[in-house]
Amino acid sequence: MAYVEFRDVCKYYTLGENRERGRGEEAVRITAADNMTFDIEKSEFCVIVGPSGAGKTTLLNMLGGMDSSDRGVIVLDGEEISAFGESRLTEYRRHDVGFVFQFYNLIQNLTALENVELASELCREPGDSRAILRAVGLQDRVNNFPAQLSGGEQQRVSIARALAKNPKILLCDEPTGALDYQTGKHILKLLQESCRETGKTVIVITHNQAISRMADRIIGVKNGRITGVETNKHPESAERLEW
Repeated sequence: MAYVEFRDVCKYYTLGENRERGRGEEAVRITAADNMTFDIEKSEFCVIVGPSGAGKTTLLNMLGGMDSSDRGVIVLDGEEISAFGESRLTEYRRHDVGFVFQFYNLIQNLTALENVELASELCREPGDSRAILRAVGLQDRVNNFPAQLSGGEQQRVSIARALAKNPKILLCDEPTGALDYQTGKHILKLLQESCRETGKTVIVITHNQAISRMADRIIGVKNGRITGVETNKHPESAERLEW
C-alpha cells in the first residue's frame, strides 16, 4: 500500500444553484477533479504540475482535509481520510498536515518565533521552534516581526511553522509564486533538504514545469484529470534549476 493513495476521486462544484427561479437559468456543474488516481510513496518529494485551473489546488485541499471529495477514496498512511467526519478532519489538519502557501499567512503582531510556537502548541509532538528556525537559516531573526522580514524570510518562517507541527506530510501550494527567481530557488532547496533530512513526504503544486526536475515523482494535472505519473530516479538539486 502506498503512503498516499487517490482512487477514482471526483469533486464537483455547482454554479448558479442559488439563483432565483423563473429566469430560465440552469445550474451548471463544474468537474474540478475527474476520477483522479495516483500513488505517492513515503518520504518522496512530489511535484504536481499543471496550468492554472487544472485542479491542482482542489487536489491539495482534498488531501489536506480542507475540502471533501464527492466520490472515490483518499488514503494517507493507511487511513481513509475521505471517510472522516468533521471532528476527525479537524484533528487530522491539526496534527498530520503541514501547509505552506503562496502568501505566507503569518500573524503580523507576532515575532517569527511566536508564529512558529503558536503552530507547535496545537499539535501532539511538536518540534523545537528555535531549532527549526535555526535549520531554515533564521537563527538571527527569531525576534523580528513579519514586516521586518523579506518575502523569502517570511516564507522560511511559514515552512518552519509547518515543520514545527512534526506532520506526516507537507503540502505546498505554489510556495515560490510570490518570490523572485533566486529567492524562489532558495525556498525550493530548503523544501528539498527538509524532505531528505527529515523523511517527510513533501508535495509541491506548481504551474512551472522546470520545478518537476527536482522531484522524485511528477504528477501531471489538466482539466481536473491526471495526465501522467512518472518517477525520477535522478532528481536535480534545486540549485541547478533554470527557468
